[in-house]
Amino acid sequence: MNALYQTRVAAVGGRNGTVRSEDGVLVLSLAVPKDLGGKGGATNPEQLFAAGYAACFGNAVIHVTRAQVDKVRDGDIEVVGQVGLNPDGQNGFALAVTLEVAISGVDQGKAEEIVQAAHAVCPYSNAIKGNVDVQFVVTAR
Repeated sequence: MNALYQTRVAAVGGRNGTVRSEDGVLVLSLAVPKDLGGKGGATNPEQLFAAGYAACFGNAVIHVTRAQVDKVRDGDIEVVGQVGLNPDGQNGFALAVTLEVAISGVDQGKAEEIVQAAHAVCPYSNAIKGNVDVQFVVTAR
């Protein structure tokens, strides 16, 4: 199958290094968060994952409503991604995700229906299905 899109990003130096996309648009320093004993002052993999998932999920909401009467405009959606890094009990680590999804212009029941449909098509959701605990907080505005 041919990819609709693909990109490459190089990471050098682990959590205290840098990331750079092949096109040079994304260039960031990384730092271990102060909460984990690091110096902080730069982004980290969990923040990047939270940002990517939130943006992708917001677009999934738009996508699933295109064929519905209750279409959702881009500005009607706010997704806040929260990513936690947890010990897995086997000397490793696991992620936990909470997505806070606020949708304007629909009632609560419809907002929850839209979020479940978006979760079924979102590439991030599909990539981590069965591996990462994802919780939703859905709000209709």
